[in-house]
Amino acid sequence: MVDSPVQPAPPEEPRAERPLVGYVLVWSAVALWSLNATVSKVILESAGLSALRLSQVRATGAALLLLAAVALWRPASLRIRSWRELAFLAVFGIAGLAFVQLFYFVAIQRLEIGIALVIQYLTPVFVALWARFVEREPVRKRLWGAIAIALAGLTLVVDLWGGMTLDGLGVAACLAAAVAYAGYVLMAERALAAGRDQYSLLAWGFAFAALFWAVVQPWWTFPIGSVDGSAPLLGRLDHLEAPVALLVGYVVVLGTVVPFVLLVTALHSIRATRVTVLAMLEPVLAAVVAFAWLGEELTTLQAFGCLLVLAGVGIAQTARPIRTGSEAPRSARP
Repeated sequence: MVDSPVQPAPPEEPRAERPLVGYVLVWSAVALWSLNATVSKVILESAGLSALRLSQVRATGAALLLLAAVALWRPASLRIRSWRELAFLAVFGIAGLAFVQLFYFVAIQRLEIGIALVIQYLTPVFVALWARFVEREPVRKRLWGAIAIALAGLTLVVDLWGGMTLDGLGVAACLAAAVAYAGYVLMAERALAAGRDQYSLLAWGFAFAALFWAVVQPWWTFPIGSVDGSAPLLGRLDHLEAPVALLVGYVVVLGTVVPFVLLVTALHSIRATRVTVLAMLEPVLAAVVAFAWLGEELTTLQAFGCLLVLAGVGIAQTARPIRTGSEAPRSARP
């Protein structure tokens, strides 16, 4: 949810001067995130690394890479202007990035990947509700129809009428990830509107997430044995093994840093609203990867519910009016 990274946009949506390039970049990011969900599940179930530890490794690795890149490319952007901004970035990194990653890993460990990601994609609905009732921002009437469609789909996804056959903790983790992700999106909007660029925002966010995990789980207690060796790839590839360090490296580099960069770069070629719609392919593609690799399947009703949720989310994405001037983006990814 998510696995979900921010989809920041410039003050005004850019012209689609090179749409094909933008589409390729977004689809590449979605493909990497979709594969990352299954790789992460293999690490959690086969290598024995806990969701907390994988969250720590992902945040720390991403922080080191992003801080190094921003320091080399545009070091002035890393300057923190006040103690208030420092506190804001700390909350953004901990309550946003750290918690989103934690709940995401718990969710995909306990649920089918496709179902977990679809539930987490309720985030835009929560963002639109916050805009309407807290920020008193005008919201189009279609929001209520979007919520009804998404909730109807969600009842099918979790098999509510069949007595809640899904893992309750997994569903709760999905909803917690969606709420945390909504807070992360709203904070990112505020930071970007205040002049903080997206690259330094992500670098500092992951840095504070890494510091948080270092306090909660000191590095000297890290179970080195869990990443020292190989692990079976599970599912249809259970007869094969891969080095755990290589799998973790994928999660950090190709499952986190590279997709973020691809998505941000795509915004120079296509509009942010199109990026958001294209990114909604992730739950579908992730479910296909999970089926092909792990053998995970959805019932017909659950698959239909997934489509309803995505339709509701797509409508909710358009419920907030397009911003102009110095205002920041409307959507993001975990």
